[in-house]
Amino acid sequence: MIIVTSSYIHGKRIVKTFGMVRGNTVRARHVGKDILAMFRNVVGGEVQEYTKMLAEAREQALDRMMQAGQRLGANAVVDVRFGTAEVMSGAAEIIAYGTAILVEDEDETDTD
Repeated sequence: MIIVTSSYIHGKRIVKTFGMVRGNTVRARHVGKDILAMFRNVVGGEVQEYTKMLAEAREQALDRMMQAGQRLGANAVVDVRFGTAEVMSGAAEIIAYGTAILVEDEDETDTD
């Protein structure tokens, strides 16, 4: 599956548009990681525990978005975006969304 943030894919033409697809996940902080994060807050630097957690959440949201597109028959998703929202103290939603489409190579011709 082709995933892009642009509205088009070079060398491809859109044959069919299925509509918006999305995938999301909600992740909560871990008390042990919070303690490590507080230490990093004192001395400075990247909070690697949260960086890893958010990267995994983005990948899971993307995977779920792709699966939604595949269920519709799409082979690509364009205009992909991410969003995030706090759903409760210590928990956040990561959402990936875009437009599911069916594409083919531009040089393919119709045989009708």
